[in-house]
This record gives sequence, C-alpha cells and structure tokens, in this order.
Amino acid sequence: MPIDTSSYYPEVPSPDGRGDDEFSLNKREGGLFGDQALSSPESSELKPETECFVQHKNNKNKDDDEPPAEKVVTGVSHFLSWLLVPLLMPVYGLILAFGLSILDVAPMGMRVVFTLIVAGINVLIPMILIGLLKKMGVVEDLGLNRQKERLIPYIISIVCFGVTAWFMHVKGAPQWLSLFFAGGGIAALINLIINYKWKISAHAAGIAGVVALLIRIAKDGSAEPDIFFWLLLTIVLAGLLGSARVWLGRHTIWQVLAGYAVGFCCVFFLTMIK
Repeated sequence: MPIDTSSYYPEVPSPDGRGDDEFSLNKREGGLFGDQALSSPESSELKPETECFVQHKNNKNKDDDEPPAEKVVTGVSHFLSWLLVPLLMPVYGLILAFGLSILDVAPMGMRVVFTLIVAGINVLIPMILIGLLKKMGVVEDLGLNRQKERLIPYIISIVCFGVTAWFMHVKGAPQWLSLFFAGGGIAALINLIINYKWKISAHAAGIAGVVALLIRIAKDGSAEPDIFFWLLLTIVLAGLLGSARVWLGRHTIWQVLAGYAVGFCCVFFLTMIK
C-alpha cells in the first residue's frame, strides 16, 4: 500500500526529455533481473556513432515500433497500473472488509461515510500535497520517477496510514482492520528505507497487503462465503500487476517479489495480533 511513487504512477516523461537517474529502471531496456547492459564490458566501449544510435533509439516513442500485440499488452499493463495504484489499496481493502467480514452488518450509509473518509486521507490528501510539491519545485514531475523525489511522498503516506489506523481504532473498528492500515504504514516505512539504495515495487507491496487482509478475514471464522472468490481474484490480479510492472520496465522481477514480501508480511503478521 505504500508509495513507491515510481511505482505509484505509470511512466511520466521528465520535463527535460531525459530519462530517470542512473538508478532508474523506468525503461524497458533493463533486464528482468536488472540492467545487464550496464555490467557488459562491451557497453563501456561503444563507438560515438553507436552511442548516438542507442540514444536515438531510446528516445523514440516506444509505441511507434511495438507490434500490435505488444501495444495491447502495454495498454493493459498501464491500465492495471492505474487501476491498482497503491494510493487506492486502503480504499479497496476497506470496501472488501465491509463486504466480506463481520462488518457486512454495517448500514450502507456508514460504509459510504467511512470509505469516503479513508479515500480522503489516503488518496485526496497525498494527491494535493504532491501537487503542491510540484508547484514549489520540490518535485519535477507527478510521476516521481527520481529516487531523490520520493522521500517526502513516502513520509506523507506513512502519516496518512497512521492517521487512518488511529481513526479506525477510535471509531471502534475491529483490531485487525486498524492493524491493516498500521501494517501499510510499516510497509511504507520499510520501502522508504529500501528506496535509498533500491527501487522496490510499491504496487506489489500494496496489493500483497490486500491479499494478506483477505487471508486474515478468512481465518477469522465469520467471513462471507464469497471470501475465497475474492481472495483468488486478488491473487490473480497481484500476479498480473507484478507482470505488468516488469513488462513496462518499471521494476525487475526481484523488486516486484520484494514488494510482495514486504506488503504481505507487514499486514499479515500485524493483523494476526490478538
């Protein structure tokens, strides 16, 4: 659920037309497990004309050269990246909790109010603050593709998760639901630390946290029969989302797997506290 805002948004071109910094994986040229070209002896001995050709090729619009089938896969990958953006994971988690747990007895009016509050805290407020950061020049683009731009957004995310967990606790929500949001905050903190050296996937962490929440609801013993369908669907979507992030070149497989591990463990083990 946390921000890895490279991960949060599909690729946004930088204003100067250049790509990400040297640590960026925001390009399709990187391998599944990392950028193999950087470690290749030949890559450091490119002739000037070869370097110009590579730069020209990299600067071309990817859609111009993609076969139709690849364009479809790329389009679906972008769609999944936006539909399952980490900012929305707290909202999706709450909606599923209302529909599949003992909270299904809550009246619809209460569900709507709580969902709007959670969306305001975890979606609207971060979007407004990131927009202000861009106006102030702290952030160069809303995609937050550079690692150096992600510190403040991560802190915003951690605070928002903490406020949501406190709000749920004060309103008498089940402990596991409050701890779901607290787990998201801890996952965001871990991602923040890792982000100094590595570009872990927040998309993977976010949806893995929702998978952990559904497993916790299923273990509660009072879940709705539909819980297993939604759990299976969420696991499938998690796999598709991770594949989409690798396909788009935003992350390597290891970064996606690390995101799954962080998001799932933080939420699952915390929500299991009695």
